[in-house]
Amino acid sequence: MSKNKPTVVIGASPNSDRYSYKATISLQQHQQSVFPIGIRSGQINGLDIITDKPALENIDTVTLYVGPDNQDPWIDYIFSLKPKRIIFNPGTENPEFEALAENKGIEVLEACTLVLLSINQY
Repeated sequence: MSKNKPTVVIGASPNSDRYSYKATISLQQHQQSVFPIGIRSGQINGLDIITDKPALENIDTVTLYVGPDNQDPWIDYIFSLKPKRIIFNPGTENPEFEALAENKGIEVLEACTLVLLSINQY
């Protein structure tokens, strides 16, 4: 596994059946700093889910678990984090948002965070 890539999980959920929950744990297991941000408070494997939009520094990756219909309130916040890349997990693809990100020099991936971690391509 490569170096630590501080990652913000947008759409984090305390529901263990959700992919955002599984991705948060997988990121921890792969020694990545992870910041789960969601609309419901709770915990994932000892991490508190952040329910506001804190200023965070040196963010490498934002991995998205919010569908296109609910992304608008997040876009400015995500850009404020100045991530190197945004991963649009299955079901979150959004060509308009992706184009905005690319125009800001942010790498855009339509991929599954869990798969990327499992094949050491994160």
